[in-house]
This record gives sequence, C-alpha cells and structure tokens, in this order.
Amino acid sequence: MTTTEDTAELLCQELAVSEADILNRAESILRARFTRANYLTSPALVRDYLRISMGPEEREVFGVILLDSQHGVLRFERLFYGTIDSASVYPREIVKLALLTNAAAVILAHNHPSGNPEPSQADIALTLRVKNALQTVDIRLLDHLVVSGSHSVSLAERDLI
Repeated sequence: MTTTEDTAELLCQELAVSEADILNRAESILRARFTRANYLTSPALVRDYLRISMGPEEREVFGVILLDSQHGVLRFERLFYGTIDSASVYPREIVKLALLTNAAAVILAHNHPSGNPEPSQADIALTLRVKNALQTVDIRLLDHLVVSGSHSVSLAERDLI
C-alpha cells in the first residue's frame, strides 16, 4: 500500500524536468510566437528568438531570416556552421536561398560563442558583400545581428549597413 507521501514523491519525479528541457521548451515557445506572429513588428522579438536559438551554440552558426514583401517571416534557415571563432559564409548561397524562397528581404544572424557580441571587421565586410549581392536581385538586407549568450548587436542600429 502506498502512502500519500509516496504518491506525492512519485508525482514530483514525473514532473521533474531538466534545465535543457526548460530551455528547449522556451525555444519552441519563441519559435511559435516568431512564426505565428508572422510579421516582424518588433526588433525585440527577433532578438529574443535569435538569442534563444543561437546564443547557446558552442561553435559559430550563420543563419538567415527570409521575409516576404510585408516582412512576414517565410522561414529561418541555418546555412553555415563553423568552428569556435569563425564560419565560412558564401554570399552566393544566401542569394540562391533568398531567390528560391521568393524572399523580398532578409535579416542575417550569427553567433559569437566567445561571449562577446561585438561585430568584427570581417563581420562588417561580409555584411556589405552580402548586401551588394542581394541588391543585384532586388532583395533588401534589413539587418545583421550578432548574438552571444543573452546579448546581441544590430549592425543596422549602428548604421553599419
């Protein structure tokens, strides 16, 4: 025969979740809000989604948010994976994906696993190369966010685009 205390302990064990489970659930909630809202009306929503999605990565990951003409989210695609301090990024592949999805605009994003979200000179130069490549096919680059842990930096807000 089980006692009330035994039942309570079993229930607590069943409901116990790990930190990873909580973070995964938070990411799925933000992903749902991100796609359910469908329109990027808040830079904070983009930042939150990217910080949760890319911030914890142990190596550099470069992604693209593809948008329609009204800035509705078509999808978020992780395109390039690198090492702890760099990733090879090919503007041609970004243009190719944007054309394939019929995107009118894009937001670039990548993480800095080092913990410092400050964009490097290489990040700024890459952003301008991608912007020029996208302009040739009439696709706008709205921003490039560098994410690190709970912090992020917008190149657009710093007038670097």
